[in-house]
Amino acid sequence: MKLYVSTFAPNPRRVTMFIAEKGIVGIEQVMIDLAANEHKSEAFVAKNPLARVPALELDDGRVLCETRAICTYLEGLHPEPNLMGDGFDERAFIEMADRRVEMHLFLGIANSVRHTHPGLAVLEQPQFPDFGASQGEKMREHARWLDGELAKHPFVAGERFTVADITAWCALEFARGLMKFKPGMEGMAHLQAWRDRMAERPSAGR
Repeated sequence: MKLYVSTFAPNPRRVTMFIAEKGIVGIEQVMIDLAANEHKSEAFVAKNPLARVPALELDDGRVLCETRAICTYLEGLHPEPNLMGDGFDERAFIEMADRRVEMHLFLGIANSVRHTHPGLAVLEQPQFPDFGASQGEKMREHARWLDGELAKHPFVAGERFTVADITAWCALEFARGLMKFKPGMEGMAHLQAWRDRMAERPSAGR
């Protein structure tokens, strides 16, 4: 299999971190240079018409896109360690946590960065700085929600590490790098403590 990724992009990082946590080997990584518009090349668009990374090219030639779908496929191939839930009940609550982080925290960060950071102007035209600034504020609202959740349990979805922690980690690291967002500096002590614990995991460097 081949995994198409891009340096610094948070969604490919979610997949590579998931792979690292699973201990999966043998998947070739193919780098796509977003700044050079390689994701819009004829060859890559033939694999993913939406011109987005990550994309997982299977051994039979099919191409699986969308981060969560790729992780679901890999979880099926490599069920241990379990990162998406054991049984329908746990799976549902882990998916709820993961979706909330993805749709509110992660998306707010992405919108803020894409519309305010000059380095991403090549990917987002036109940029709307006012929209980006408002998304930055909304992101902080959801970060405060997550801080409250982490006051009640050690991981995003409860008592153990799951795919929801991967999504949250990659979102926050994207914000740390391009928004200079540090939860502890904004009164979110539980979120900062969680972030610092996640940074110690070997997969966090992927």
